[in-house]
Amino acid sequence: MQPSMPDRDTLDVIDFLGRAVAVSGLSQAAFARALGTSASRMSTYMTGATRPSAWFCARAHRLAKALADASERGLMSAPETAAEIRRALGAGEAAWAWRMLLQGRDHLRLMLTDPNYADLDLTGSWEALPGTTGDSGFDALLAALAFHEFEEAEHAAPEWTRIEPLEKEWQPPHPFLSPERVVARTPDWLRRLRIYVPERDLTSGTLPAP
Repeated sequence: MQPSMPDRDTLDVIDFLGRAVAVSGLSQAAFARALGTSASRMSTYMTGATRPSAWFCARAHRLAKALADASERGLMSAPETAAEIRRALGAGEAAWAWRMLLQGRDHLRLMLTDPNYADLDLTGSWEALPGTTGDSGFDALLAALAFHEFEEAEHAAPEWTRIEPLEKEWQPPHPFLSPERVVARTPDWLRRLRIYVPERDLTSGTLPAP
């Protein structure tokens, strides 16, 4: 027996979500992750096998637009920042991974504080859940930096940035500071998460190398 064709409303929803994926600039699987769902679940929405909620569709539209608008303005989103870090780490370029981390953080800060972006909802590009960087320490630091920027700007931070203290301390190798001095120079908001990076190294001009 041939499966029945989706009804007209379901076809409209499929088309709506398909356009959201295209606008986001992400693959369907990456966009599903950005929305906080699985690739398999997203697939059921895209075939009409499952009907997404109105909330999900509204979120898909808003985040897709934010991702597209940020990209159009040359600003990095959370998914793009994580992907660039992953590429750099995979190529053995730890210093470049650090640069991408801080550049992404700087772009988020602009979205949150620059008056030129006040009328745009670009921060949705950082509500989008990023993929892994391939390194649990970088994953945690990316979340911590994003949470800190949202908190400093007095904006509600996305759920993915609200991490618990790490079970195992993470301290990337430092070119000239001893581990003890790194810990001493780490800001309290990072130390509470058991992540140790000197505050000075959290500026774009200082790049610790392994």
